[in-house]
Amino acid sequence: MFRTKITEMLGIKYPIVGGTMMWIMTPEFTATVSNAGGLGILASAMYESREAFAEAIDRLLDLTDNPFAVNINLFPMMRPIDNNEYVDVLIEKGVKIVETSGHTAPVDLYARFKEAGIIWIHKCVGLRYALKAQDMGADIITVVGYENGGATGKLDIGTFVLVPRVAETIKVPLIGGGGVSDSRGFLAVLSLGAQGVIIGTRLLTTQEAPIHENLKKALVQASELDTMLIMRSIGATHRVWVNTAANKCAELEAGQADLAEILKIVAGEKAKMMYDKGDLNAGIISCGQGVGMVHDIPSVKELFDGIITQATDMVKNLSGIKYERQGF
Repeated sequence: MFRTKITEMLGIKYPIVGGTMMWIMTPEFTATVSNAGGLGILASAMYESREAFAEAIDRLLDLTDNPFAVNINLFPMMRPIDNNEYVDVLIEKGVKIVETSGHTAPVDLYARFKEAGIIWIHKCVGLRYALKAQDMGADIITVVGYENGGATGKLDIGTFVLVPRVAETIKVPLIGGGGVSDSRGFLAVLSLGAQGVIIGTRLLTTQEAPIHENLKKALVQASELDTMLIMRSIGATHRVWVNTAANKCAELEAGQADLAEILKIVAGEKAKMMYDKGDLNAGIISCGQGVGMVHDIPSVKELFDGIITQATDMVKNLSGIKYERQGF
């Protein structure tokens, strides 16, 4: 069940995509997601050189024979990146799927994707952005609603409005998400018109996720109220888990701090310290409101298999409901 245009195009078992997360979607974790039946997406922005990125692709190819994608990051970063060098590596290594995400579509890159025969997924947070990417030649669009962890954009549209609005308008297949943590969210997004579902926050609390156990336990104990928006003042709104670093960022923004001051708090290196050493206040971590529905720490395979099994049962139960036409 749940064979869709996305599973057919990408060659994956389940219509589930693992959200790209900086310092977390390593070759090992990307392969884990792909080997569990979904589409793992490697975060290219973690790598400071073409050589390091190429080595990561080689490791990933050794770890899985299943389809995977690589994310090309278009968001502003403290360390400038020449994404053309990363695309060189993708083409050299024969990577078949690329995801782009950021404030704008990759005007200087998309022609290279098409020439190389790479399936191009563009991730965004609004209909107008989806239409622009489609017009440029994107093969698949991903949209995530306001509940999403990480970049939320500036339109503040929830998943239950954004996904069907985009689905009814675009002509290419759609992946939807934002707040999906279990079979209920998975099935809901498909019912809204998407052909695939993207899951991010829920993957943080899996056995294989490369973050400290202290952080996993804290996220399991978190509620849907334990996220906040930061970085809106610099045009890079992100939903993150509430901790000391996130609150400090909010304080700086309220005081009209400049970009450099804010980036010192939200720097990826500080987040990596939190992931590696378990210091829960060292940095920020992207986290969606769906964290409130996270109650355990399964393996990725157990998570995906469980979502599909439970969603299948839900469909069967719904098909058994008897409806009566009401007269007026």
